[in-house]
Amino acid sequence: MAQAKINAKANEGRFCRSSSMADRSSRLLESLDQLELRVEALREAATAVEQEKEILLEMIHSIQNSQDMRQISDGEREELNLTANRLMGRTLTVEVSVETIRNPQQQESLKHATRIIDEVVSKFLDDLGNAKSHLMSLYSACLSEVPPGPVDQKFQSIVIGCALEDQKKIKRRLETLLRNIENSDKAIKLLEHSKGAGSKTLQQNAESKFK
Repeated sequence: MAQAKINAKANEGRFCRSSSMADRSSRLLESLDQLELRVEALREAATAVEQEKEILLEMIHSIQNSQDMRQISDGEREELNLTANRLMGRTLTVEVSVETIRNPQQQESLKHATRIIDEVVSKFLDDLGNAKSHLMSLYSACLSEVPPGPVDQKFQSIVIGCALEDQKKIKRRLETLLRNIENSDKAIKLLEHSKGAGSKTLQQNAESKFK
């Protein structure tokens, strides 16, 4: 009888210890789950800062190369460029880096995708129109919805092999390049229009002198 009581007490002690360990483990796991959410929120916030930095630099650069900047006095343009350079310098002081964890296959896919884009960019000066069409097909390969134009199937398979964060960065880079090309097209057209208008005015003035 006494032995049975001792055994029962020992079993009870083991049960209590086991129950206590399970509760402690559960609390630790819950804490880690909460921390994981905060870590992901931190990465998302840092990525958002990265994107905002890229957008600000692009906007400053766009203003400096805008048609409006060409149509003001040299003094005003110099003053505005000083302000733009100051803003660009302050923007560049913000250093944010979000490293993406990749396996060897994803690393290789990213290198391949980057190399393809760089090759297209290197051809901008030689054939801007063809380079733009090629970029559009690369961009279409990154869209989840039905693309508006042809898709570079080879590039699409390469991008799918990249890490998800890298896929987003590749898409953003192509969007930026296409916007820059579009802005360049507009600037060239405005310049040609202003030249055409100037030539027409000169011709009219010359004709009026002979009348």
